[in-house]
Amino acid sequence: MIRLVDGPMTWVATGDSITQGVLHTHGARGWVEHLQERVRWQLGRLTDTVVNSGVSAWGAVDVLAAHDRLIGRFEPDVLSVSLGTNDCLAGEEGLPEFHDAMRRIVSGAGPRTQVVLQTPALVGVSGRERRAALPAYCQAVRDIAQDTGSLLVDHEAHWREHHGEADPIPWLDDPVHPNAVGHLRMANHTLDALGLGPLDPL
Repeated sequence: MIRLVDGPMTWVATGDSITQGVLHTHGARGWVEHLQERVRWQLGRLTDTVVNSGVSAWGAVDVLAAHDRLIGRFEPDVLSVSLGTNDCLAGEEGLPEFHDAMRRIVSGAGPRTQVVLQTPALVGVSGRERRAALPAYCQAVRDIAQDTGSLLVDHEAHWREHHGEADPIPWLDDPVHPNAVGHLRMANHTLDALGLGPLDPL
């Protein structure tokens, strides 16, 4: 659960295109925008700042290389890291590099920063051959969260709980990227995991 303080807080969400919220919501809010609505308006934290530093097509190594630009300069009170969807294209051979970069991102956070690690969501059935290693990367995120004491938001488990073995395409715009419904589901699951949710009806 996130610890809220009386004064203004800075929230940074970094990751890939799913965090950035590009294209696939077709004008609807992405999950970070829903998070901002909940924090800054519905919870009345009007002077909090929510920064979205997600970059489409990036992975953990990219984010680590740009750590100061994407994370450090904001000195976040809360840092959300959501990676793995692109990293898994390297297959299981890429797991050691992913582990190392993710752990270095976490260790680079300031002492007062509350770190939140998020597993990728499921991809559609037609995208699973190309991203066959994705479950292993989700497990890596779980392991790193446990080892580092970071908070965990497990989207993969949440989506599996809802969809089972069915294709999660109702929550997707293509085999990889969530649509507006998927982003809203991700936002509410994130808020619930952090003890801040869910969103009031929109």
